Amino acid sequence: MPDELDKINEIFRIHDEKKRPEDQSERKKTRQTNARRNPIKAMDELLIDSSGRETRNYTGDAESERDYRPVRQSHEYHSGCLGGLMYFTFIVCVSVVLACLAWMATSDMLALNKDDFTAVVTLPSNIFQSETVDKIDENGVKVGTKRVTHADMDYVADVLKDAGLIEYKWLFNLFCKISTADTKVSPGEYELRSTFDYRALIQNMRAGSSSTVTVMVTIPEGFKMHQIFMRLEENGVCNYNDLMEDAASTEYNYDFLDLTEGEGAYRLEGFLFPDTYEFYVGMQGSSAINKLLDNFHRRITDEMYQRAEEIGMNMYDVLKVASLIEKEAGNDDERPYIASVIYNRLNAGIVLGIDASVLYPYNDHEGAPTMQMLEKDDPYNTRVHDGLPPTPICSPGLNSIYAALYPESTSYYFYALDAEAGVHRFFTNDTEFNNFVASQNYAQ
Repeated sequence: MPDELDKINEIFRIHDEKKRPEDQSERKKTRQTNARRNPIKAMDELLIDSSGRETRNYTGDAESERDYRPVRQSHEYHSGCLGGLMYFTFIVCVSVVLACLAWMATSDMLALNKDDFTAVVTLPSNIFQSETVDKIDENGVKVGTKRVTHADMDYVADVLKDAGLIEYKWLFNLFCKISTADTKVSPGEYELRSTFDYRALIQNMRAGSSSTVTVMVTIPEGFKMHQIFMRLEENGVCNYNDLMEDAASTEYNYDFLDLTEGEGAYRLEGFLFPDTYEFYVGMQGSSAINKLLDNFHRRITDEMYQRAEEIGMNMYDVLKVASLIEKEAGNDDERPYIASVIYNRLNAGIVLGIDASVLYPYNDHEGAPTMQMLEKDDPYNTRVHDGLPPTPICSPGLNSIYAALYPESTSYYFYALDAEAGVHRFFTNDTEFNNFVASQNYAQ
């Protein structure tokens, strides 16, 4: 009996194996059909059998208790949500930081929300450098050259930062590079307000702007160029050495300078007109000098030039005579008489013997000339050399210039100071002159 059962089982097993490929083919066709059908209906067929009674899970197996438990999210799902939240937070934080930086930069550049105060900044001339560049016309053709001055904007940024006028030097330097501000600012001292934005700061650091600090300086009649430049330096207008360099090397567009005989800076001696001026503090030396020369140009009239020709002189020689008068005269009444003595001696070929001219090369000397000075072979020594000195010896005022143009007609060849009266006495001969000098006590 067992043997018969084994045979029967073997027959059914073989039969099942023969049917299995067909079942698999049917299942495949069913899946293909279901794929083409509505996916929801296909899911329903997995969950409910053909009779509509038996419920199955999504795998097609019979339902169990486990199928009714809550679905637990996977670890990957949790990680993805956390990463997205962190990325969103990062983007928000970066945006807030950038917005704050942009607002801070904008506030500094536009001077927003700043306390209103005034600060004085100084741009010295030594932070500026000049260069010669080609001048190009609209068609790109070179038409000449021009001088361009560049400022050290790092220094300017430091000064403005120290004064509390800007907060971010890097931002100010970036603005200056974009706007080529290094060619727009000038040496000087400027009174700037904290409410000025970057553009206003640049505009107000130019010579002649409303923020430029000015100073009134009086140049007395009879000052030498050396004394004039020292006074300008003392009042903060510009540096003495810069003035001397600009006096020697800068070209000034005035015809009267064509007559000068002095070399270097001393070609300007006598033309720096004495007057009271308003200068910009820290201005360029050449600009300060030009201000003095322009005043001389306006004060010397055509009638003066014509009068110089009438007396057989040019204006430069007139200035030399006028400078001697300026140094020698004690009051305006004496000036025409001193002028007459100078012209009389020049016409007679007699040395002038004026000590003020002898002292001209000695800037630091005070008092009468020494014997060594009087004997030195120097072109300004009018006791040794006849004629006029090489240049004027000071800047004469208008009264001395008029005296040189309109001298008194006299026969005087000498004059000497009356020590007691404080005025000069005039003489026609050396005997009278020597006797008078012997009666004076000039040592007091």
